[in-house]
Amino acid sequence: MGMTRKSDGIDFADATTKKAFEKTKETDKNLHRHLIVALDDIRENAFCGIQIPKKLIPKKYRQHDNLWKYNLPDAWRLIYTIKSPSKVEVVSVILDWMNHKDYERLFKF
Repeated sequence: MGMTRKSDGIDFADATTKKAFEKTKETDKNLHRHLIVALDDIRENAFCGIQIPKKLIPKKYRQHDNLWKYNLPDAWRLIYTIKSPSKVEVVSVILDWMNHKDYERLFKF
């Protein structure tokens, strides 16, 4: 049986990432809707994505202890990490999202 743990919250890596998310509401309503579903899923089960093996983590994300991807429709990927600031709190931090071509380029597939 897989691990499931409800996330106490969703956070964004930085203000730029949060602003980009908010901007999708105006620029790409379809992507925004899919991101909302993904955030709800991650909030319900922080481990619902696919964990990326440490040896495959790109330099851009190496400061994070763990990296997860959530497959979005139309071959987009949401990249996030899971933090536990305390023993009873889990916070999922949204790092990025990208189309499949950019994902393959970044992860060198």
